[in-house]
Amino acid sequence: MSSTTDKASGLANEAIGNIKQGVGKLVGSEKLQAEGKLQEIKGEGQQAAGEAKDAVKDGARKASDYLDKKL
Repeated sequence: MSSTTDKASGLANEAIGNIKQGVGKLVGSEKLQAEGKLQEIKGEGQQAAGEAKDAVKDGARKASDYLDKKL
């Protein structure tokens, strides 16, 4: 997945997880609340992966630019 895809999927999973938690609280379902929390955490992880990919790409680009200037 691309970093943008990771971030978008992460946002979606986090939002859906929050909704599941709210519905679970509303109907008194601890199972649905737990599923929502897990999906929220998954989304946070996906977003972090997307940010990490961006950081690696940025670092590689900066290193390449630096080497181009030195050579």
